[in-house]
Amino acid sequence: MNKTAATAGIPPQAASHDAAKKGIATGLVLATLGAIAFSGKAIIVKLAYRHGVDAVTLIMLRMLFALPLFAVMAWWAGRGKPRLTARDWLGIVGLGFSGYYLASFLDFAGLAYISASFERLILYLNPTLVLFFGWLMYRRHPTRPQVLGMVVSYAGVLLVFGHELWTGGGGKGGGAAAWGAFLVFLSAVSYAGYLVYSGEFVKRLGSLRLVGLATTVACVLCILQFVLTRPMSVAMQVAPEVIWLSVLNATLCTAVPVLMVMMAIERIGPAIAAQTGMIGPLSTILMGVVILGEPFTPWIAAGTVLVIAGIFVFTRKGR
Repeated sequence: MNKTAATAGIPPQAASHDAAKKGIATGLVLATLGAIAFSGKAIIVKLAYRHGVDAVTLIMLRMLFALPLFAVMAWWAGRGKPRLTARDWLGIVGLGFSGYYLASFLDFAGLAYISASFERLILYLNPTLVLFFGWLMYRRHPTRPQVLGMVVSYAGVLLVFGHELWTGGGGKGGGAAAWGAFLVFLSAVSYAGYLVYSGEFVKRLGSLRLVGLATTVACVLCILQFVLTRPMSVAMQVAPEVIWLSVLNATLCTAVPVLMVMMAIERIGPAIAAQTGMIGPLSTILMGVVILGEPFTPWIAAGTVLVIAGIFVFTRKGR
């Protein structure tokens, strides 16, 4: 690069600076697109539910189509690396169960009862749950800004939750809305546990290899759950639209954003990538209004502002 820059009459320092700026810009674009693609998952799930499919079948189809992609990802990231030990495999199975199988299933189940916008706001509380686990396990006391951010964020979720109960959960009843919110919150708890326990394995295996292996485990578990609880005829009776939506979910909203976010972290670091991910709830709300016809009320607007502001304050130190 320096030789080319010198030949073009550009100082090496300027060329290096331009390359760094280009890398940051590329990282921001990747992080933004990854967050938007991730947020589209809830929209696709809600569209699929309109065709009479249940959560067990829907998540099986998603993971069935995603399995080859994640298996290739795990193989690619593991080339030339040391073989996995029995302890490694035990940890991968545990992380795959908590972080991707259980969290995904609870999320899909909860989406049957609440709006996509509300679901995204609940999942966005994940950093506060990671902090809570850190306090329980390692006695890491939160700072005042973190406590303030948590209070503001949960106030936003409670505001939207109260509105969902008051309006009857979009026609399904307040009890159904409460049940759906509880399932999605458990999903966030499950994924927070994955984040807390995955640190050691990320250092040893690498993030891409761990994600590929853990998601492969989750895919197998989702398929096994369907085989054990549903007759195979159920999969043959789903509407063609559900199949295509599941393919889109497995690729554009699952495997592709995973790669985008990983590539973004390599360029701009995890802190900035996480901050860029704040666009996720906004894109979910926008797609929910445009694609699903979900109402955009002052309550949802106020709750979204509170949640995003609270998480911004909460993660400001990390930034």
